[in-house]
Amino acid sequence: MTEVRPTAGASASLWERDEEVAALAQAVDTLCADHDAPGSLLVFRGEAGLGKTALLAEARRIAEARGCTVWSARGAETLRSVPFHVVRQLLQPALMSLHPEEAREYLGDWYDIAGPALGIAEPGDRHADPQGVCDGLVAAVRRLARREWPLVLLIDDAHWADQETLHWLAAFAERLEALPVLVVVARRPGEVSGAGARHLDTVAAASDRPVATLSALTPDATAGLTRATLGEHADAAFCREVWAVTAGNPYDTVELLAKVQDSELEPVEARAGELRELNRSARGGGLVARLEELGIDATRFAWAAAILGTGISVDLVARLATLKPGQAARCAELLRSARILTVPDPATGGSDDLEFVHPLIATAVYNSIPDALRTAMHGIAARVVTDSGRGAAAAARHLLEVHPDADEELVEQLREAAREHLAVGAPDAARRCLERALEEPPTPEVHPHVLYELGCATLLTAPARTIGHLRAALALPGLDGAQRIDAVVRLSQALLHNNQMEEAVRTVEAEAARLAEGPARMRLEAVQFMWEGVHAGEAISPNRSERLADLARRCTGRDNAERALLILRGFDALMRGENAEEVVEVCDRALVNGRLAPGLGWTDSEWGIELLLMLANCYGFTDRLDRAESLYNEALRAYESAGWSGGHLALAHAYVGLGHRRRGRLRDAEASLRESLRLAERVGRGLPLYWTATCALVDTLLARGHVEEAWQVAGQYGFAPPYPSTIVLPDPRSVRGRLLLAVGRTKEGVNELEAAEKAADLRGHHNPVLVPWAADLARALATEDPARAARLAVDVRRRAERFGTDTAIGEALRCAAALETGRRAVHLASQAVAYLEASPCQYEHAAARVEYGIASRSVSELNRGLELARSCGADGLAARAEAELATGVGLR
Repeated sequence: MTEVRPTAGASASLWERDEEVAALAQAVDTLCADHDAPGSLLVFRGEAGLGKTALLAEARRIAEARGCTVWSARGAETLRSVPFHVVRQLLQPALMSLHPEEAREYLGDWYDIAGPALGIAEPGDRHADPQGVCDGLVAAVRRLARREWPLVLLIDDAHWADQETLHWLAAFAERLEALPVLVVVARRPGEVSGAGARHLDTVAAASDRPVATLSALTPDATAGLTRATLGEHADAAFCREVWAVTAGNPYDTVELLAKVQDSELEPVEARAGELRELNRSARGGGLVARLEELGIDATRFAWAAAILGTGISVDLVARLATLKPGQAARCAELLRSARILTVPDPATGGSDDLEFVHPLIATAVYNSIPDALRTAMHGIAARVVTDSGRGAAAAARHLLEVHPDADEELVEQLREAAREHLAVGAPDAARRCLERALEEPPTPEVHPHVLYELGCATLLTAPARTIGHLRAALALPGLDGAQRIDAVVRLSQALLHNNQMEEAVRTVEAEAARLAEGPARMRLEAVQFMWEGVHAGEAISPNRSERLADLARRCTGRDNAERALLILRGFDALMRGENAEEVVEVCDRALVNGRLAPGLGWTDSEWGIELLLMLANCYGFTDRLDRAESLYNEALRAYESAGWSGGHLALAHAYVGLGHRRRGRLRDAEASLRESLRLAERVGRGLPLYWTATCALVDTLLARGHVEEAWQVAGQYGFAPPYPSTIVLPDPRSVRGRLLLAVGRTKEGVNELEAAEKAADLRGHHNPVLVPWAADLARALATEDPARAARLAVDVRRRAERFGTDTAIGEALRCAAALETGRRAVHLASQAVAYLEASPCQYEHAAARVEYGIASRSVSELNRGLELARSCGADGLAARAEAELATGVGLR
């Protein structure tokens, strides 16, 4: 790590930085003025040597002078592969100063999630969710900021920060408004691409003011700095040559002027020609020459410090450089005197911490090491780090630099490092370790296991890569038993995430065919049925429903494979619109004492979230909303407590929202679904979970009567064809058709509902509650084609009575009443009220009440409907009831 604290040289580097220093002072003053003031962010961007580090040192000086707590960290070119390196520098000292119980108290539920990433807590048994860890780090700073106010965070060389830190920094920057923290970030332009560049763009976008781009010193400023350093007698020609040699780069100028002082060069025109040679000796090849002048021991010491890069102590460097303690201490002093390492700060309480004066020097020293020697030193450094007790993950960055040599021990170290990275939420770091292990290469016995582990590490972040790794692993001998079955299941999941649904089904089907009857085969059959069950297109396997029903009849629920088949059978029966009582009976058999079986929980890895959502939805759409909401909320609690903040949590919020929507708690439904969409945006658009949240939100807004807002949401989030290849609840074509009708685009709405009809018929999905296209189409055709509308209404009622829930029958009767007039309409509307009053779906009950009140011209029914509509948050329905009551025409 390099120095952030101000030095004399750093102060000289602040020439022509008045505007930037004023911005820093103003930001600190604002922070200190009000404990409840919103946070702020300043970003300084400039090429190497333009004074970014000096500005951060000045920020520290200003902040500390005003009584602020200041934490700082710096990225390093050679440490980009170390996950959470920069954020650990930033937060770990403060957290380590607390007693463990204090740290746990401050971080609360986030301690076990963010603690391992920060190195203050042991990781758990399962892989940490990267998004959850990121959220935990944001929460950690939020809580510490309240304790340490006024708090200033300084991050230098952010372009060299690790990906995990940049992910956190981007998320933190977006939430700064609610936190009394000042964040100052310095970075070079360019230097980073891909996700890192996107994160830094997010940080820049969150800044209070435009990014400050630093420029080189003008000739006048260079002359002023030269005379301030060397004396007023420095003549104009000499000063101009200083500027010409350094191109106005503040760092180069300061270093050159220091060399002028050391060499006692007279600052006059006659000696100006010697400046170029002095400049060459100050950096690059000249720095190497300076290093060599200090002797071989000092050179080895500097090389070892550059190799280690972080956590540098004299003792550790001595072991890598094979120097005795006394020799190492003398080398450290020589390098400090030569302005290569920093002079120890008494405020830190010790002299054993080593830092390079500037990142340019650290890079130059590292690059000066001969290639073969540098590689060998990384190999030795890995052993030194491991022997010091820092673990495989800490040694991994060195192992990544070693040339492949069929070293079995190195392969095992990299596999262990990958496990450690996954446990703290750094799957990209795990991937790098395992990819490097494959290059070694591993022995034939170990090779398939490394491929399998690599496939598991990339499953959520790179499904296309996962497919290749797992296929290669399965093609090699060595994966047997449960591990092979797990590899097949994960391969099918990756194919599903990569939109290769049919191949996912065929993969598990082919593996199941190889196996004899038993639990392993049953698990694969269950996975096959599950993927087919979530496929929105034509059935992939013939007679799927019949085969599934036959298998389920023989299941008693004795193990989780049988329980999975029972759930799948229940969901298939639900989608087909079979009797709701039978659906519930099958699902009940999949439970143990009314609860999820061990190993079949929301965070268990053997069975995915899809299966349990199928179970919850079976209850939710058969009017067993108490059971459904219990499962939805259990999922939400499980993911929150486990720190899973990605797709799983987004889906949990979506289905909690769906439960509210079914209950008629429309305001709560909207809030949950908007939170789901916020989380889904972080995971990525176009995924099934994104469609689920968007579709349910549009449906909820329509129920509320907020048609324009529903249309705006549909446009904003791309709620339009083409639709995903997996099933989405509620049915997106039906909901979009209803939306088009609501905004007056009747022809398009009818076409969309007819497309929903075709898609449902293709899969045999005839449940009028889950796929409600027919009722809306009947209403839309009532005037244009009343005969067809009547046939549709009859069909809806027939299917509703087959399904048998109060909600389904009540909704069918509402549809029929809408097509009738006079006493027939009143009679059907009263029947709809009777059924929906017994239903748990209060919005539908409210709608039936209002419609019955209108048909019967009953003031009391309209008032009851109005009260229900208001309690549901159905503003449009309430307005309709109020309008009828206001007219008073024919009411009694």
